[in-house]
Amino acid sequence: AGTKETAFVSAVTAAGLVHSVTRSCSAGNVTECSCDVTLRHGGSASEGWHWGGCSDDIHYGMSFSRTFLDAPLRNATGRSGLVAMDLHNNEAGRQAVAKLMSVDCRCHGVSGSCAVKTCWKTMSSFEKIGRFLKEKYENSIQISDRLKKKLSRKEKSQRKIPIGKEDLLYVNKSPNYCVEDQKLGIPGTQGRECNRTSQGPEGCNLLCCGRGYNTHVVRHVERCECKFVWCCYVRCRRCETMTDVHTCK
Repeated sequence: AGTKETAFVSAVTAAGLVHSVTRSCSAGNVTECSCDVTLRHGGSASEGWHWGGCSDDIHYGMSFSRTFLDAPLRNATGRSGLVAMDLHNNEAGRQAVAKLMSVDCRCHGVSGSCAVKTCWKTMSSFEKIGRFLKEKYENSIQISDRLKKKLSRKEKSQRKIPIGKEDLLYVNKSPNYCVEDQKLGIPGTQGRECNRTSQGPEGCNLLCCGRGYNTHVVRHVERCECKFVWCCYVRCRRCETMTDVHTCK
């Protein structure tokens, strides 16, 4: 617990709850909320646009996420540094949804001209939110596990640098996920299939943790070049392919 991986999971969970609930609000599936009604009569007539359509109102989604995820933590006995860290990471996920809100517009006018535009606020795709949080995960900040008045960086020389509300925080360094550890529930990467040509996380260089990989040939047999024969059956060829499969040592 308290690693940068658990920080990422907390943030993604909180963000996912905001995103899902807000989408349901906009779709009219929740009686307690709907579209953002505060924007109905706004806009800029001089610039040729006005608010319309259904703007995503993330306020209910944010509130629901805080109640559902944060309330159990706040009620926990003995507010520890880990609890404060979890609360911060939950909020970082929610702030990611708010930060990545964008404005979409639709043009109206004669012959497809854009004389007037109707605009509305919309959440980004959850994929984009996930990529934003992945960047925050990769730049996460280690904090001291001794909770004083507020969360502080573990590195004494950096303690004057403020911690942003969108930053992900962790207390404990991550275990070695490369090697099996049954006590921690880590399966390790031995025997995992990997991509020899990829430089990403699924690539053999990273996934195999420098141990190298084995290559074996797998034979695939399947029906192919099927044709309908009158009348009335399907005739197919039997195709065989050989594929190289790489697995971590």
